[in-house]
Amino acid sequence: MNERVDIKRLASGVPGLDEVLGGGIPEFSFNLLAGGPGSGKTTLAHQIMFANATPDSPALYVSILGEPPLKMLRYQQQFGFFDHEKVGTCVWFLHLGEDVLRGGYETVLARILQEVQTRAPRTVFVDSFREITRRPRGPAEMGANDLVQRLALFLGSWEATSFLIGDFVDHEGENASLLTVADGIVWMRQTVDRNSVVRRMQVLKMRGQEQSPGLHTFRLSSDGVHVYPRMRNPALLGAETMPVRRRRLTTGVAGLDEMMGGGIPEGYAMMVVGPSGSGKSLLSTQFILEGIRQNEPGVIAVFEKRPEEYLQTLPAGGELAALIKAGSVRMMYLRPLDLSVEEAMEELRRLILEIGAKRVVIDSLSGFEVALAPAYREDFRESLYRMVGALTGLGATVVVTCELIESYIELRLTPAGVAFLADGIVLQRYVEAHGALGRAMAVVKLRGCAHSKDLRAYDIDDAGIHMGEMLGHYGQVLTGVPLLDPGRDALRLTPAPDATGKSVGRTRKR
Repeated sequence: MNERVDIKRLASGVPGLDEVLGGGIPEFSFNLLAGGPGSGKTTLAHQIMFANATPDSPALYVSILGEPPLKMLRYQQQFGFFDHEKVGTCVWFLHLGEDVLRGGYETVLARILQEVQTRAPRTVFVDSFREITRRPRGPAEMGANDLVQRLALFLGSWEATSFLIGDFVDHEGENASLLTVADGIVWMRQTVDRNSVVRRMQVLKMRGQEQSPGLHTFRLSSDGVHVYPRMRNPALLGAETMPVRRRRLTTGVAGLDEMMGGGIPEGYAMMVVGPSGSGKSLLSTQFILEGIRQNEPGVIAVFEKRPEEYLQTLPAGGELAALIKAGSVRMMYLRPLDLSVEEAMEELRRLILEIGAKRVVIDSLSGFEVALAPAYREDFRESLYRMVGALTGLGATVVVTCELIESYIELRLTPAGVAFLADGIVLQRYVEAHGALGRAMAVVKLRGCAHSKDLRAYDIDDAGIHMGEMLGHYGQVLTGVPLLDPGRDALRLTPAPDATGKSVGRTRKR
């Protein structure tokens, strides 16, 4: 027999789950939904059931020693996926509590087979199967393993896609036969880390298709289960290869564009690093506003302040608010409890594709990390690497702001362990001279591109950032206390205003 059998897949109806499974649920497969109490197994099963149940493809939900149907429905009907009209028409419930107590496994199997023959369901759910395996049995009674094997064989021959739901805490050795019989195994976990609760799932097995490896975050809400697939290696995302000679995107700060040789290369991830108040958010905002002038929509993800507070602190906040209202700029604000990188990435991806965004700002990396659940901070660098790769893979040029605590006894260009994420780094520093606090900026890194090595003064006013002169008259600028070279005229470290009120970076005698 040379023809390959084509296995159809059922859409789960659960956002993100089909991607994790490898394309959906194989038709006529025998699956196990496992996990500890409260991990979301029953909700996931109901969501799959209601998504697939139709008059032509009815569903049967069998509860054994667990909750009776009336009690279960009382809670499940609170979710958005629940459809009252399907209950009793194409969704059927069967409770076998009395049968298992009186007749044992043989009676349970007989009732399930009878109901399947009567209803002809295309999907069958048995909940909670774990309770059966714990029940003591007589010496002549059918064993739990026999029940599983017979049930799997019958449902497969009846051409039904079936699910066993069980309260399994871990991959227990006593369940080896059950794990072997199952075509697919989805393990759901709920863990507590300090004051946060994190839900993750893992597809241990899915015969005939390549499932997504690793642990995947999921969240329970009023809509049901939402899975956030773990991002793969950016090298495997199939992103379009950028040309060697990249188009340059202007930042809206003329002097900075000159320092970078014309602007930020398209598709780069730039990191703007500096202390609090140095103008990181303002620079990233000018980058977004300049994009609108170039007909390049943008997305801003904020994590430190609420959107209205964020806009009020920016000189161009009113202009940016108008663009957000018009739809050419989208602002993402996520502050749920126990945030994961995958959740942020999914929302960013949605907004980018929705408006065809070419510019993306993440403000700030420090706030983003604090917003994550403690469990996700452990692999933050790895997740962030995947996220940045995914964003640039969508064709976006990314600017990430990052707070750097000033240190005048050592030179640090970025917080520890994140410099490798960026194709380019712009460093902002405070310097003290003439009894005043000034600012200096430098392009530290621009991968594969020639760029200025100069340190230049800059100032901030209501119109934004203005670049001043190169600080060539000074030494030890990065220490925060620059020294004037002997015999040289001092430069203002805060550019002087011209007649129009704009800072122009004039020189003056000391």
